[in-house]
Amino acid sequence: MSNNDKLAEIRNRIDLIDEQIQELITERARCAGEVAEVKQQSNEEVIFYRPEREADILRKVQSRNQGPLSNEEMARLFREIISTCLALEEVLKIAYLGPEGTFTQSAALKHFGHAVETMPLPAIDTVFREVESGSAHYGVVPVENSTEGVISHTLDMFLRTNMKICGEVELRVHHCLLSNEQNKTSIKKVYSHQQSLGQCREWLDANLSQAERVAVSSNSEAARLAASEPSSAAIASDASAEIYKLKILQPNIEDEPDNTTRFLIIGKQPVGVSARDKTSLLLSTNNSSGALHGLLAPLVKHNISMTRIESRPSRKGMWDYVFFIDIEGHETSPEISIALQELEQKAALFKVLGSYPCAVL
Repeated sequence: MSNNDKLAEIRNRIDLIDEQIQELITERARCAGEVAEVKQQSNEEVIFYRPEREADILRKVQSRNQGPLSNEEMARLFREIISTCLALEEVLKIAYLGPEGTFTQSAALKHFGHAVETMPLPAIDTVFREVESGSAHYGVVPVENSTEGVISHTLDMFLRTNMKICGEVELRVHHCLLSNEQNKTSIKKVYSHQQSLGQCREWLDANLSQAERVAVSSNSEAARLAASEPSSAAIASDASAEIYKLKILQPNIEDEPDNTTRFLIIGKQPVGVSARDKTSLLLSTNNSSGALHGLLAPLVKHNISMTRIESRPSRKGMWDYVFFIDIEGHETSPEISIALQELEQKAALFKVLGSYPCAVL
C-alpha cells in the first residue's frame, strides 16, 4: 500500500470518527434540553449551573484520559462541550475584572467555557455589586498570585458583602512586553498593573532599568496606553497584543516560570458536595495572647487540614484583624460541620464564605 493510500485510509477513519463525535454531541445537547424541562417543571428555584456536577465530570474525563492529549487539553475540550450544552438551558452572564484581554477574562473562559456572556468591569468591587444585584449570574476576581501574594481588595470585599465563593480557577500567567517600538532601547515608560510589575521586577531591572514603571488599573489598560503613546510599552498578555495591535517584543518575561494566579468564582447560591472540595472561612478573635491558637484548635482536634491563612485589618479598630482561612472538605461533611460549630462558639466573627470544588486543571 502506498503512502497516499495509507493517508486516504486514515482520513476516512477520521471522517467516520468525526461523524460519531458529532452524533454524540448532538445527543448530549438533547439531554441538556431534557434536563432544563425537568428543572422548569419543579416548584423550586431553578438553578441550571451546578459547579460540583461540572467539576466531577471534568475529573472523570481526566481520570479516563489515556493520551496523547494532556489532561488539561482533554478537560478544555469537554468544558467547551459542557458550556455549549448548558447555554441551551441558560446563557450565563459572567462579570469579570476587565477590560477585555485581562487574565481574569482568560480565567472566566477557562472556568465557564466560551458559550457565556462575559461582562468586563472596571474594578473588583463593581464585579461584586453586579453579582449581588443580579445583573450577572457569577463573577470572577483574582485573589492571589504565587509570586506577589494576596490581592487585598478581593479579600476586603468579602467583609462588606454576602457573596459566596462558588469555585476557583488557577491560571498559569505568562507576561509579554508589548509596544509599537521596534526594540527595547526606545522604551522610556512601561505600563502595567502593580501585581504584574512585581511579577516581572527582576526582568525589568535587567532589561529596562532606564524605563519608568507606571502602575495602572489593569494590564489591558496598560496595552491601550502603550498603543497610543510613543516610546512606551506594556506588560500584558498575548491576547492584549492582538486586541490593541501591538508587537510582542519579548514573551514570557515573568521572573518565575511557574507564575500562577488563583481566581475566585463568586455567586449567591451555596454549592453542593463534589469529589474534592475546599471551604473558605472569615474569622476574627479577641486581641489576646494565644487567641488565634485557641481559635484554630477545633481544626486540629478534628484532623482538618488548613491549606491557607491570611490576615487583614478589620477596619473596626487599630490592630484589629480578621483571618481568611481555607480548609479541605465541604462544610456539610460531619467532621467539618462539628468543627465549624466549635469554631463559631470561639470566634468573635464567624462567616463561611463558601464550600466549592477545588480547581480542575
